[in-house]
Amino acid sequence: MGVTIQDADAVRAYLARIGVQHVPATDVDGLVTLHRAHRLTIPFENLDIPLGRGIDIAPDAIVAKLVGRRRGGYCFEQNGLFLDRLCDLGFVARPLLARVWLAVPPGEVPPRTHMLVLVTLDGRDWIADVGFGGSLTPPLPLEDGVEATTPDGARHRLRRGAVPGDPDGQWLLERQGPAGATDGRSPGSGWQPQYGFAERVVTGSDIAQCNHWTATRPGTRFTSFCVASRVLPDGFAGLMDRALNIYRAGGPETRLIDGSEEYRAVLAELFGIDLTVEEVLALPIFARASV
Repeated sequence: MGVTIQDADAVRAYLARIGVQHVPATDVDGLVTLHRAHRLTIPFENLDIPLGRGIDIAPDAIVAKLVGRRRGGYCFEQNGLFLDRLCDLGFVARPLLARVWLAVPPGEVPPRTHMLVLVTLDGRDWIADVGFGGSLTPPLPLEDGVEATTPDGARHRLRRGAVPGDPDGQWLLERQGPAGATDGRSPGSGWQPQYGFAERVVTGSDIAQCNHWTATRPGTRFTSFCVASRVLPDGFAGLMDRALNIYRAGGPETRLIDGSEEYRAVLAELFGIDLTVEEVLALPIFARASV
């Protein structure tokens, strides 16, 4: 069956960005192909926040940044781009919002700071998420108890109604696997909660509000640190300020980036993020040192 493309130029540019040579079919295999290529290519990062630019989630702004300038972004940018291109390709998809439960103190309920995508294929719902910086999350059918394994050796599962105290906790995504293949917020053993979400309809104003809070709230992960991560074919690479963690099949590697020149090189070579010398020196982790 052929694919009817709503915006051929946007799709062509996106497929070139993620290294997919042929237009995929609007089926599960096509979804998995796009998801994997996106995660292996476009890094997760928040660097426009510490640079004082904020996060613009207008569709044209996301395309200009992630596709045109070949930068990365966080969930509202990543999954915004992914959702738009899925729809252009003929997939039936819509956004969902989630509460991230990583490193949340007991008794607290986190805000909705994460966006993912709900895709309906032949009457069956799937979640797809190219914008979760904690670790690789595979596409999963929206079914209680469903499990999947990723190349880093982690298992993932969905459970219905498994988040006590969460008003949106209709579904819970959990992960069990090596802590080194995450951004460090899942240090425990066994099944670890990742995020909880509901299937309720999400509007553009909902997403704008959640993005604004995430990008501006003082004292949070995204306003306090310089964050970058990327899925590797067999693992994960994460950078929190100057702390670099790489997990591959051979095991974890952890080291501290020495200075701004090495930091800029690591961003470019490992994460595919090309910042100028001036931009790197303007990041708080180096600007503070120069005062």
